Amino acid sequence: MTAQEVRLCGLLMREHFGEVVEKVGTHLLRSGGQHLRAIVHETGVSADLVKKSLCVLMHHGACSFISGRKGPGSPPEYQASCDCILRILRYPRYIYTSKTLYGDTGELIVEELLQRGHMTMSGTVKTVADRLSQNMEDGQSVDYSEVSSVFSKLVETHFLQRCPPLDGAGMTASSTQAGPNPTAAASSSTLPNPESFSECYKVPHVTLVGRGKRQLATEEGEEQRSAKRAKMEPETHGDEGIYWQVNFTRFHQHFRDQVIISAVASKLDQTSSEIVRTILRMSEVTTSPTDSCTKPLSANEIFRSLPSSHNIPRQILDQYLTLLVDDPMEFVGKIGESGGGMFVLSILYFIAAAFLTSLPRSAPSISQPGTSHARVHRAGEVSLFGSRSARIFRLLLRKRHLEQKQVEDFAMIPAKEAKDMLYTLLSQNLVQLQEIPKTPDFAPSRTFYLYTANQLPTARMLLQKCYKTVSNLVERRLFETKENKRLLEKSQRIEAILASLQASGAEAEQLTEVEEMISAPEKQQLEVLKLHVNKLDSAENQVDETIFLLESYINSTC
Repeated sequence: MTAQEVRLCGLLMREHFGEVVEKVGTHLLRSGGQHLRAIVHETGVSADLVKKSLCVLMHHGACSFISGRKGPGSPPEYQASCDCILRILRYPRYIYTSKTLYGDTGELIVEELLQRGHMTMSGTVKTVADRLSQNMEDGQSVDYSEVSSVFSKLVETHFLQRCPPLDGAGMTASSTQAGPNPTAAASSSTLPNPESFSECYKVPHVTLVGRGKRQLATEEGEEQRSAKRAKMEPETHGDEGIYWQVNFTRFHQHFRDQVIISAVASKLDQTSSEIVRTILRMSEVTTSPTDSCTKPLSANEIFRSLPSSHNIPRQILDQYLTLLVDDPMEFVGKIGESGGGMFVLSILYFIAAAFLTSLPRSAPSISQPGTSHARVHRAGEVSLFGSRSARIFRLLLRKRHLEQKQVEDFAMIPAKEAKDMLYTLLSQNLVQLQEIPKTPDFAPSRTFYLYTANQLPTARMLLQKCYKTVSNLVERRLFETKENKRLLEKSQRIEAILASLQASGAEAEQLTEVEEMISAPEKQQLEVLKLHVNKLDSAENQVDETIFLLESYINSTC
């Protein structure tokens, strides 16, 4: 865990959970496992707030606990997970993917689970149905069964999974419900893997009948009475104690598959990408997300699984498979010749190829907080050292070892420019220089100087640069929001007044009078602020795509 990762985790926790949780979580990331009393003493936060902060982190899977190192009876120690906290950066992508695959209902289900960390199926269905009904016309609402159907589909495709039980007692790690004393639920071991739980993807029978309800504006006292009444008369739906969470591994597998399909489509054509999509769809269950290649599939199996809408004859399929096998990029490998042969898709090679095409390019640059404006560039579109340097880098990756004269010839770059580019890449540790002497005296005239590019260290270095870039983007966005806090609050108040007047059927003159409470310069300032914030949000998502690619490459090669 590096300083850039800790810094980014702290910013994400501050934005999503508040400053107290940030202080506790950052302390755990830097110090490692600690028991409750040590955390309270070293952070200076009250014990009650530390307990609540730990519960928040545990709810979102960002914190776990183990039995004390001093033996039975010793207080449990809490550990924060950097990887789980960094997933917060990818939340918009998870939600957008759910919307693409399962519509608005799937989007809201995943959004609720991400915001709350875990929920029961009945609770999720009720909340989502109410939110969908709130935006519908009067007299219309969403049936609970519709939301339950989409929830079941998400579970069937493994995008959602049950929270694993703890100590076989049926209580999940996050089912402590943010109580005041999380130490009471301490376990003698770390949290179990959800995949090892036999009922991880088993949907319980939920007795939930009805439709979504609109939230009506009520008095504060009446809301409190309704909340107390709900606590006194709890409803049972048959899934009490069964909590669900988002399966991040399945989402990452989907992202990886989309990268592979896009790479094939850009290199060959759409038909080839549909064949690769079919192979990936057939291998979703049989291939582990960490495998370097898919399980062997015969040409007959691939042909039978192709969607009929593409209308690809068997002869054309064989030609495309041969093209994929013979391609220099080695998209597909062939095993044997009997029955048309068996074909495997090299997942690791695709990740490496996608990683290499983005080197040596820069992540988005962003001015530090406090400057007048931010300049945001799309990740992967702005070369850090120019297109010719990228050509030299890719050449070294393919040829492995080259002398300076060979680099000049193969890259077709003048000697002076090639020398400057090689030295620039060497100073940034993107390439390495290896000396091979002809004689033991290491005389320069009798020594070969070979340039080479090492992929793994380069990937790690660029990953840290990406973390730094995202941290700068988040800090800049928080700074912009803080500087314009008064204006944003005023805009929100006026929007609330307008919505209330429109609901009560106010006249146009009243609405115009309220709208004029914001002056023209303030409106212009709001437009500029929204433009900057949208650019920063877009840049964060684009850098995260690069981070995902780099992390996938590093994890697959380690």
